[in-house]
Amino acid sequence: MSGRSPALLWYRWYPGQIAPLVMEGGDPYIRALMRTISASEANDPSPYTLLYGGDHVHDLSRHPDRCIPIRRGPNQHLCTTAAGRYQFLSSTWAEKAAHYHPNPPGWFWSQYSFAPEYQDQVVYRWLTDANAWNADIPQLLREGKVQAVFDLLSGTWTSLGYGIESNLMTPHLEDIYTKLLVEELASRQATLTR
Repeated sequence: MSGRSPALLWYRWYPGQIAPLVMEGGDPYIRALMRTISASEANDPSPYTLLYGGDHVHDLSRHPDRCIPIRRGPNQHLCTTAAGRYQFLSSTWAEKAAHYHPNPPGWFWSQYSFAPEYQDQVVYRWLTDANAWNADIPQLLREGKVQAVFDLLSGTWTSLGYGIESNLMTPHLEDIYTKLLVEELASRQATLTR
């Protein structure tokens, strides 16, 4: 576990278990999708602090913006700044945070916080913005069109099965989504009945 601090393991994790979101509330269909994206992109006990390649960062006051060499796959010999639960590139984070971050920096030279709740909120707001995707993702999910959603998102998250970087999780993502949706719907029901 080179580069991983035991303090980062903030809950008991087992291989194959998908970390819960830090963000509270929201559409359970989108929450399950967010967890599915992270199952493919950052399946780790501490996904919010994960850097491409498996090391972790401790400072989430801003995107880490570290260019890490890519050792295999179609982009081998390049480097990537992918970080966090959704493996945001620093340029993508800057663009999407400017549009969806709920807590903009106070000064023009400040940067957007990359704290876990903001990673979740930016992705949630982005996925629910029909204009951003030219599609109503929540509605597609409710209609059971999970593969269509994966296809739509695969240009951004390339391991969703229609991109260039499938991995060991890719063939199982629809089953993972279904399982996570059951969890998210049950959690929402439990919240409503309290």
